[in-house]
Amino acid sequence: MTSTHTPQTEPRWHRRKEARPAEILEAALVEFGSKGFAKTRLDDIAARAGCTKGTIFLYFANKEELLLAIARQYVLPRLEKAEQIVEAHQGTMRELLVVLLRTRWDAIACSNISMLPKLIFSEAANFPELARLYHDEIIARSHGLIERVLREGVARGEFREMDVANVARAAVAPILMAALWKHSFAPHLENGHEIAPFFETSLDLLLRGIARTDSTGGEA
Repeated sequence: MTSTHTPQTEPRWHRRKEARPAEILEAALVEFGSKGFAKTRLDDIAARAGCTKGTIFLYFANKEELLLAIARQYVLPRLEKAEQIVEAHQGTMRELLVVLLRTRWDAIACSNISMLPKLIFSEAANFPELARLYHDEIIARSHGLIERVLREGVARGEFREMDVANVARAAVAPILMAALWKHSFAPHLENGHEIAPFFETSLDLLLRGIARTDSTGGEA
């Protein structure tokens, strides 16, 4: 008799268990974004994730740890991608800078994690450890990448001499401002979501400001 037995697939409950942390983080991102960090309860997150509050504690100690885990889950992969772009780039530093800032814009201001800067900024004073970890793991690493491109551009003669560290901060500031605007004033204003022109204008100002000029005052 020919056996009709088929290989047993991985139990559904086991697959569910492995996916649970990601489901909790996705639920937390939605709840934090809609209600704010302080007003969101772990019960709210559990209900959206389809689990109990006790299940959350199996993976995350508290809401602060959840917020940092969200940053690691959604931001770090994008940062790693940006680092790969820098390593593989063979064109000018101006071109590379534009690619990095547009990638950052898409990741921060135009994605489902656009509320993250507002959450981090609003809670940094209340949770210093969270602020320090977020700065060390994400902000410093991100700024360091922009600084690297600016420094190489100066060395190649593409950019003028500058305070690289502060220019890197200035380059990213409009993107963060747009994300904050999107989740504060924009919902209450007519045409409040038109943030793309703001990015294009800020990018143009940045590129003109760092361009090396010749002796007549024009761009070299």
